Amino acid sequence: MVKNGTKQDDLMAASIIRRYPRFLDMRIKTCEGWVVSKRKDDEAEGLWRIKDELYDLTDFITHHPGGPFWLETTKGTDITEAFESHHISKKPEEMLNKFHARSAAKPRNYKFTLHENGFYRVLKGRIREKLKGIDYSAARRTHLMHFALLVSTFALACSCSYTGNIIFVPFAALSLSWLTIATHNYFHRKDNWRMYTFNLSLLNFCNWRISHALSHHVYTNSLHDLEMSLFEPFLCWWPNSSIHTKWHRLFSVAIQPIVYTVIFPFQLTLRIVISLLDKNILFWHDCIGLTLPLFMLLVAQVPILTAMLQWVLIIGLASFIFGIIGLNAAHHGPQIVHEGDAIREDRDWGLYQLDTVIDRSDIKGSHFMVLTHFGDHFLHHLFPTLDHGILPQLYPILYETLKEHKAELRECTHLQHIIGQNKQLLRMTPNTIRPGSNANKT
Repeated sequence: MVKNGTKQDDLMAASIIRRYPRFLDMRIKTCEGWVVSKRKDDEAEGLWRIKDELYDLTDFITHHPGGPFWLETTKGTDITEAFESHHISKKPEEMLNKFHARSAAKPRNYKFTLHENGFYRVLKGRIREKLKGIDYSAARRTHLMHFALLVSTFALACSCSYTGNIIFVPFAALSLSWLTIATHNYFHRKDNWRMYTFNLSLLNFCNWRISHALSHHVYTNSLHDLEMSLFEPFLCWWPNSSIHTKWHRLFSVAIQPIVYTVIFPFQLTLRIVISLLDKNILFWHDCIGLTLPLFMLLVAQVPILTAMLQWVLIIGLASFIFGIIGLNAAHHGPQIVHEGDAIREDRDWGLYQLDTVIDRSDIKGSHFMVLTHFGDHFLHHLFPTLDHGILPQLYPILYETLKEHKAELRECTHLQHIIGQNKQLLRMTPNTIRPGSNANKT
């Protein structure tokens, strides 16, 4: 991406990482490449690093309650923040001692802190206690909503090929898009059957466990956020004039509809090409994406090519809807911290997450809208293994803890997010005022 030393220095001036990520210089960026690069950058000596200690979890891989994928993928990397946010209980932390190998030889690549009296650890302790008496019935409603979306997606798509009526296409696309977003609720957790339904979009939950759960959720809006770099050079949200010109920025705004439309098919196409020309990076469950058109063909009363065209339209439109919702959900706007902007003196990981998010106010209180529109985004980033349905019960504790740390959760509507995201694409000057500072408040 950037090979000029000065440009790297400009980007790293206020970074949350110490070294420029190697994967940014890769010509083709993939989730697998991100992991390989992270193993080199993190210098975890082939083990699992948490803060300044190294652990050998090799014998625990097959016993990991969340499934082997997480430990197999993160071997040789720093998992500090991911470990913290994915384990609310104290038990995993207490188990670490028996896997301790040695202290790390070199300092961490990440500048985050997780002090016991810091915002995140204090909030996490309170949430841990709250969960002992929480009402989990909302989680069951989440399961019902997800299942209803799964059924409606197949029903609407098959109605399209059975009747030949194109009116079913937009409804099937909307259902598929909502199903994909709702399924995101499940792949942060231990292995479960619902996470496989994500693949109906042609995306793959394993890839998203890397690009979204391990990269974006942890290193939001930074150079290490894979969900930022995967959209380059078409969309660039980092505010740095030394990387892209004003005309490139204008081009990014204009090309958004096309980018949105190809989100679903592009990643699968890229992985197929790489698998054919180099190394196989496909999974057996990539085939799940073909079940929707297969069902459409089984009930089709229209020619095969017509049914396939209907499916292509459903995928393209669903991808577009997904882009409208997802890329305008919480993270992009001139007031939101991106790589290059000044960051807080307090490097608490939870406060950094706060500064990279503006929640959507127009869907709060609606279980269905929150589930299908990446709602309650800040709490989800802090505690990704919790069901979206129970997050509203945690707000009193969140607001109390924010007040104690003199911080505030910002909110706006979806329309304001869309406007802000376009302004962010055009922004070339980093913010120089630190979030939470007196100057920022005035």
